Amino acid sequence: MMQAFKTYGSLVALLIAIGACQKMDEPALGSYPEDAVSPGGTLSFYAAMDGTGSDALRNAVDSMRAMFPASNSLTSVEGVSGKAMQGGTGTAIVYPSTNDFVKATSITVSLWLKHTESGKTEFLYGLVDDTYSGWSHSGLFLMMEHGSPTEAVVKMGIMDQWMEWPDSHKFPYPIMDGNWHHLAAAYDETTSKLSWYFDGEFVPDAPASATDVKKDGAARGPLNFTAAKKFIVGGWNKQGGADGPKDDWINSFSGSIDQFRLYNAALTADEIHDLFVNKQ
Repeated sequence: MMQAFKTYGSLVALLIAIGACQKMDEPALGSYPEDAVSPGGTLSFYAAMDGTGSDALRNAVDSMRAMFPASNSLTSVEGVSGKAMQGGTGTAIVYPSTNDFVKATSITVSLWLKHTESGKTEFLYGLVDDTYSGWSHSGLFLMMEHGSPTEAVVKMGIMDQWMEWPDSHKFPYPIMDGNWHHLAAAYDETTSKLSWYFDGEFVPDAPASATDVKKDGAARGPLNFTAAKKFIVGGWNKQGGADGPKDDWINSFSGSIDQFRLYNAALTADEIHDLFVNKQ
């Protein structure tokens, strides 16, 4: 009996030792920024842009799936929380996908940005989708132009529609004053409305051209991004090497981007306010 006990004890000790060696030999994956507040559990894509090392892909990793970009030539700068990505000329970050965001029928896009007027039309992001092969090859994008320290033209593409704050009714906030600001847009399929938020507060008095999402003249209802492919941050298809327009007026984003989030639901005003307060 004593001999059997010793043999059993030796076997346990051996297994523990082997397990410890295997754990030590496992390659380190590094630590990724974790999202402490995920309203409703609806967060699909989250790039904190917090990397500080020499590996540009690791610096812009998506923390939801530990998904590295396919390419990233942007550099790290001080952000609103930790580090951020500094936009460049003719370049962008390219992600292989947006995880399960493509299944979303209602959405929220949330990011922090720091920008000044460049005199150009600049794109902040684009979701590549060849469904719209007639021109844009993009199911979702955001662009800015004609700005000042107090207002700017802001346009968000949703499927085959441009949601516009035009020259006649510019986005009436200091989005190009050179400071960090939080910008969010939430689309609710039940109302077919796009709501805009600036620095945690709902933007009132938006023109119908910026809020009423339609299809063939009627309320759009559920969105459909299921055919979407890679996701480009800091530019548009042109800068991400995807099919789409290559016009000279299409420029990458020259400002800084931080805390980029995609949700598969329309967040509430309180949830968006919390993102601003917590610098998320």
